[in-house]
Amino acid sequence: MVVRLRLAHTADLEPAELDAARTLLDEAFDGNFSDDDWDHGLGGMHVLLQDRGGLAAHGSVVMRRIRHGGRWLRTGYVEAVAVRPDARRTGLGGRVMAELERVIDRAYDLGALSASQEGALLYAARGWQRWAGQVHALSPDGIVRLPEEEGGVHVRPALAGPLDPGRELVLDWRDGDIT
Repeated sequence: MVVRLRLAHTADLEPAELDAARTLLDEAFDGNFSDDDWDHGLGGMHVLLQDRGGLAAHGSVVMRRIRHGGRWLRTGYVEAVAVRPDARRTGLGGRVMAELERVIDRAYDLGALSASQEGALLYAARGWQRWAGQVHALSPDGIVRLPEEEGGVHVRPALAGPLDPGRELVLDWRDGDIT
């Protein structure tokens, strides 16, 4: 299988490439990929893997702020990771993540993502750590705890070094799912 990798900012993607990515995500998530989910994956760096069948895999990393230990960390937040159903279990998800992790490790204080149970296996195998502490968000009404998100957030210490799970993570606010 010949696969071509492209790393590009949202601003550098052609409309057809963005349409192909959205179509892939809708298909991969069985129609459960909302407009807010799509919006969350825009404005950062995208990894696109093309094979003879077209777009085979996609993932993006966008900048967010997460407070930990009284310090707001520049966070590379992984979004919109998917592999075309007929290309799954061929290592493409790992290739997407390797490129996203390279960006995170060189440009951000911290890497973070929210994982499904199925996705968590890939991330754990790559060294991502399930966040064992509390998760909060800075909402329009102040800081609120998100107990339903605890256990699903994974982190990758980058330039900031290790984090203390005894201290909470406070995520910046956004429309749709916060994590």
